Amino acid sequence: MITHGNEIKLFAGNSNRPLANAIAKKLNTMLGDIEVAKFSDGETSVHIGETVRGRDLFIIQSTSSPVNDNLMELLIMIDAAKRASAGRITAVIPYFGYARQDRRARSRDPITAKLVADLLTSAGADRVLTMDLHAAQIQGFFNIPVDHLLGGPTLYNYFASRVSGDDFIVVSPDVGSVNRARKVAERLNCPMAIIDKRRPKANVMEVMNIIGNVEGKKCLLVDDMIDTGGTIVQGAQALVSAGATNIYACCTHAVLSGPAIERIEASPIEELVMLDTIQLPEEKKLKKIKILTTADIFAAAIENVYLDKPMSKIYD
Repeated sequence: MITHGNEIKLFAGNSNRPLANAIAKKLNTMLGDIEVAKFSDGETSVHIGETVRGRDLFIIQSTSSPVNDNLMELLIMIDAAKRASAGRITAVIPYFGYARQDRRARSRDPITAKLVADLLTSAGADRVLTMDLHAAQIQGFFNIPVDHLLGGPTLYNYFASRVSGDDFIVVSPDVGSVNRARKVAERLNCPMAIIDKRRPKANVMEVMNIIGNVEGKKCLLVDDMIDTGGTIVQGAQALVSAGATNIYACCTHAVLSGPAIERIEASPIEELVMLDTIQLPEEKKLKKIKILTTADIFAAAIENVYLDKPMSKIYD
């Protein structure tokens, strides 16, 4: 049981209650009394049912689908806590939505990730705790402290037992994931390959070639998120065509929108391992999908923030 001068309070919205409950259990506490509902016209309604004056609050909410509803829930919960005189408010956002809109890809495009950062700060958040931002530099969009946790260690520890000899290789499904895949390959002490591709338009991928030898190898595709499944599935098919024997895949954030489930089910991927930053509906839980929890990581990070301890051990 953690102890501190100001009592810790954990609250959660509706986006990922199972993860929030698991985090609370790890901390030997319970989620606070909060009602997050909707008025008849669709407006979000929030009521905190217990005192939070001077308390250290952690509000757990992934801004996953429905993104705008979950984002508004988070903003209104933060505002409610601020107006109730909470001592310090930390927004715990396992999955940070709008992270892919981190730059102007075309003229007159918004930078929505920056807008969301400003909204969270304006609502009253004093700190943000998140995991595997699509672009790490989004941390710089905030004028408040951001603790950026890593999901990679949980994933590569799961696959460590699969590595034997020189028949295992880590594969980056695109150039953008090279640094992430390189870290996993270094930890697993195995080689790495890269799938070179081009994307004619959004959510449409064309594989060009594979940099590295995957023939006769067990391949692990590593990405931060899987959305429609196009990138990871076409990458798996390209690896099979190049002579790979077994295809595994892993990601931190399982967005799995649109045709993702059908694509993954029909793909040569034998096992897809993901973290629970986004709650996966029962109808999407395929037999080849394995979900690992992040509750212990977030619980440790929350405790360190609460007790003002360094975060370096968690990062390591």
